[in-house]
Amino acid sequence: MSSRPDLLQTGPMMGMIEAQLNEHFTVHRLDAPDAEAMLAEVGPRIRAVATGVGSTGGGARRVTDALMARLPALEIVANFGVGYDSVDAEAAGRRGVVVTNTPGVLDDEVADLTIGLLLATIRQIPQAERHLREGKWPAGGFPLTATLRDRTLGIVGMGRIGRAIARRLEGFGRPIAYHSRRKVADVPYTHYPDLIGLAKAVDALIVIVPGGAETERMINAEVLAALGPKGVLINVARGSVVDEPALIAALADGTIAAAGLDVFANEPQVPEALIGMSHVVLLPHVASATHVTRDAMGQLVVDNLRAWAAGEPVLTPVPETPVNRAG
Repeated sequence: MSSRPDLLQTGPMMGMIEAQLNEHFTVHRLDAPDAEAMLAEVGPRIRAVATGVGSTGGGARRVTDALMARLPALEIVANFGVGYDSVDAEAAGRRGVVVTNTPGVLDDEVADLTIGLLLATIRQIPQAERHLREGKWPAGGFPLTATLRDRTLGIVGMGRIGRAIARRLEGFGRPIAYHSRRKVADVPYTHYPDLIGLAKAVDALIVIVPGGAETERMINAEVLAALGPKGVLINVARGSVVDEPALIAALADGTIAAAGLDVFANEPQVPEALIGMSHVVLLPHVASATHVTRDAMGQLVVDNLRAWAAGEPVLTPVPETPVNRAG
């Protein structure tokens, strides 16, 4: 019998992750055809879970309290990604299970993409390219666009990635403000404790907060109305953070001017209403999607699991599960 810890993998992950998991653990797949029979047989032996890519689209692949109840020996859930809303971290904490994520290694990548998405949305870069590619330029130049030059920029969330975005925005020489539950002591930007207040004060609103119950649909019709007809919404957080029907209505009736979205409520399904809008820039959840960054994220998943298995402190436990049990 193998001495390697039994690990449950909830869905497909990067090849470099899967290779290392198979090297150091006895891996069982939740996405296998015989998953129910497998859980009945080996569930009591499972001590670790690896989750993330491919694990947010359906309830069967979420790490729920009900799933953890079937894994009585579980000690760690290693999540691929900074966001870990597909894991019931509070339930894990109650069970003494540590949850890890992959912060830090993707901050700059996501911040870079956010600036690109902001500029693409305001300056209509994809639309201008289509104008050229479709042969329309000889018949007339692309229409003038909006600009950053007359805008105040707002950030919803001032964690690691929010700060990285703000540092980049400083280079544009425009006022920056932010909303968070508490004022961040070491940043120079104007703090709005009230989200509506921030939306009223800015012309572009960048959302970079965690998913989960506390932030679900926090960008609602009232916030969008406060942002106003010149306003631009950029979402690089989670699709759940935005009330998608309210956003579609706001874009359709001119409540706001435009939106740039990297995330959606029901990925990979994107509403046809958004796809059909010419004043929206849509990306398929690619903010951290470069070889270098995804490899670093994947390695951190493995490193957390290997540290646990070696009886060492895990590297990046999430706040809801401060316990640091080691194998």
